[in-house]
Amino acid sequence: DPFFMMTRRSLNTFMNAFTSSDWTAYPFASQNRKDYYNLLQVYLDCVFFPRLDELDFAQEGHRIEFQDPEDPASPLEFKGVVFNEMKGAMSSPISQVWHALQSRIFPTTTYHFNSGGEPESIPDLTYQQLKAFHARHYHPSNAIFMTYGNLPPEEHQRFIHDCALKRFRSEDLNLAVPDERRFQAPQAAVEYYALEDETDTRNKTHVVLGWLLGRIPDVREALTCHLLSGVLLDNSSSPLRHALETSDLGTSPSELCGVDDSTREMTFVCGLEGSEPARAGAVEKLILETLEDVAANGVALEQLEAVLHQLELSQREIHSGGFPYGLRLMVNTLAPTLHGGDPVAVLDIDPILSELRQNIQNPEFIKNLVREKLLHNAHRVRLTMAPDPGLSDRKREQERVRLNALNAELDETHRQAIIERARALAERQMREDDPEILPRVGLEDVPTDRAIAQGETSLLAGMEASWFAAATNGMVYQQIVVDIPELDEELIDTLPLYCECIGEVGSAGRDYRTTQARQAAVTGGIGGRCTLSGGADDVTTTRDLFVLSGKALARNHGALTELLRETWNSARFDELKKLRELVSESRAQREMGVTQQGHVLAMLAASAGLSPVAALTQRWDGLQGLQWLKRLDADLSKDGELESFADRLTRLGKRLDTTARRMLLLVAEADLRAPIEAAVAATWRAGVEATDDALFAPAPAAGIVRQGWATSTQVNFAAKAYPTVSQGHPDAAPLTVLGPLLRNGFLHRAIREQGGAYGAGAGYDSDSGAFRFFSYRDPRLAETLEDFDRSVEWLKREKHAFRVVEEAILGVIGSIDRPNSPAGEAVSAYFAELHGRTPERRRLFRRRVLDVTIDDLRRVAEQYLVPERASIAVVSDAKTLDQNAGLGLDIIRV
Repeated sequence: DPFFMMTRRSLNTFMNAFTSSDWTAYPFASQNRKDYYNLLQVYLDCVFFPRLDELDFAQEGHRIEFQDPEDPASPLEFKGVVFNEMKGAMSSPISQVWHALQSRIFPTTTYHFNSGGEPESIPDLTYQQLKAFHARHYHPSNAIFMTYGNLPPEEHQRFIHDCALKRFRSEDLNLAVPDERRFQAPQAAVEYYALEDETDTRNKTHVVLGWLLGRIPDVREALTCHLLSGVLLDNSSSPLRHALETSDLGTSPSELCGVDDSTREMTFVCGLEGSEPARAGAVEKLILETLEDVAANGVALEQLEAVLHQLELSQREIHSGGFPYGLRLMVNTLAPTLHGGDPVAVLDIDPILSELRQNIQNPEFIKNLVREKLLHNAHRVRLTMAPDPGLSDRKREQERVRLNALNAELDETHRQAIIERARALAERQMREDDPEILPRVGLEDVPTDRAIAQGETSLLAGMEASWFAAATNGMVYQQIVVDIPELDEELIDTLPLYCECIGEVGSAGRDYRTTQARQAAVTGGIGGRCTLSGGADDVTTTRDLFVLSGKALARNHGALTELLRETWNSARFDELKKLRELVSESRAQREMGVTQQGHVLAMLAASAGLSPVAALTQRWDGLQGLQWLKRLDADLSKDGELESFADRLTRLGKRLDTTARRMLLLVAEADLRAPIEAAVAATWRAGVEATDDALFAPAPAAGIVRQGWATSTQVNFAAKAYPTVSQGHPDAAPLTVLGPLLRNGFLHRAIREQGGAYGAGAGYDSDSGAFRFFSYRDPRLAETLEDFDRSVEWLKREKHAFRVVEEAILGVIGSIDRPNSPAGEAVSAYFAELHGRTPERRRLFRRRVLDVTIDDLRRVAEQYLVPERASIAVVSDAKTLDQNAGLGLDIIRV
């Protein structure tokens, strides 16, 4: 509760908690000094002095309750937030493969166990065991504190001492993870994962090999293992990845391929998905023969240098995204440090990279690595993970039998105790805690403005070029941007795959392997994407852009420019087998993501009928897009279909090249502007000839939808969406604040605490002009949809203090002001302006957010969240959808 409350009472740029295989971390970040120490105080109190109330354990962990909490004659059920979270987490086949492989590679240490808890085992945990675990492990002598920023460390140390450390004495705790006992010979195992609502198990087996390697505290050992993995697997020019991609034994390389350094001793994994159990031996033979070939013949020095280049690049880049850079550095060093490593050595890898550059000059170096780490390493496991259509039903039956047995043992006293505990928990969940015991920031602490990156625009090589000077730590970013031209229906559907393929195929007459090797040697990758946005003043109008982007170290800016031009002008789509592999890989990755991102997919489906951008996003990135991709993947096996697909990709490239307006985005440090612009002018010296002004316009939205998407999952994801306004409308600000207010004040309690879902929320989406509710890993369905409506009634009915509005506003401002990387800030500002979100408009929207009142929130809820205008989409399994036929949903098979 203090954690969730502080998310509302702070200007945090990040708050969370992570559980790994052998550690738990509690990270937070803020740009406000007062807020930072507020959060530090509460985090210290929560971690070291939690109340650990037994009713909280029942809510967050697990409990048994009657289906009707007041009726002892109704069936018993397992409930609990983490219980349902892990049911959702373990619905993903790739998660099951990873856990099964870890369990086999580590038969005797902590990594043998699923640290999140197997759903079948969670009900075995007792409240007393939880308290004992906390008392033993949550001691400062077993903790590491890491900070990042410009505040003096001495201040942190005094504060931590005063809030926590002075209440403890140092203890000699021996909680270190030992080395795993090494196998004398390789092992093989067969296990099964659940395949719901399908009987066709063909080409759905995972076959993976895993090796146990060295320890992560040894930075030299860790980087050497990453070098070996990169040489074998980095891209299509790498020998092992090429063997896996081109093999007929499976559809694509496993998502697990590579080095896993999340455990004290690293693992190396490779294999195939989309295979068959009978092919397991052949997959293993293919992998070992490929490794033997590398051990005998080595690889070209250029490939080794390219992998070291990628390691250097990954160290230098300040990554963008929602995870602050300082926290990223800390998490990268956390595991090695916990196991006795030097965090500075983990961050400063230049000396080891220099050493490795010397080592790779010896042709025997990589050969010996392959022999030592892999071929002569007996600690190897071959895991065959096959689909079992009946496994979920058997697990449900086992759970039912277990609950029936518990029910049969209950006497009247125990039945009454279960009812009383359910009442006590319900009462506790409805009780309003006093938030004023917690520190806070207020609107008076919010900065009056936020910095927005500014660029300079000029004409360069016939293109409108925008230059942003940014502290990129020696990195250069280039992006070619065009408005998407008018396309026929086939090409519209194909465009997302064009984006995925363009950076993976050959160019300038080279085959794809040679091109991939060239990219790895001089860039951090080249890729395509589309950006969509509804108009700032009208969501029925759109601007839709295609972007080809790349990044490189500053010394390679000229090579990056040349590769971008070559990719744009001469990407070749005639290597048919490679195209086939890319489609299969894309399908596999999209399917694996359904249960991880089910709430996002449900929201895309629910809002698809509300605006052109929402409809196109569902068509490309949503469940509708996945359906199309599955059909394409199946059709490509038919005569002529692969050639037809390749022709569509070629036509798309030519069509994009006809767009009248081509733009260029350049981001780098200020002193690099002149040489970068000179390289661009020389490389694109022919200029750009415009031939077509006709632009793509997405089809109008279809209207209200009510859909149930059936897939293999043990939990549900629900969404409800309403049409609202564009971002430029004055009501966009109160609609944005309305989301966190409904989540904080009603949805969290009703859907997570009382309903048992792992998460729930609501929010306004400016691109689609929709207001959307969602739930995540939810044991309920119809009741959750009702709770969405009840939250609106709660807003209208209850009296709300200014504090709850202020908390919602703070959350929105924290999101608006959340810092990106320097390059990320520049890219975001550039594309925001292209989509009509100018700095002036963004600042106006921020001021409007700060001025929102409770009357504004009630008004927009009354005006826009009208039940008759709601669209519904849920992601669940077929049986649950059948049981909820009363919802009137159109059932669609994913």
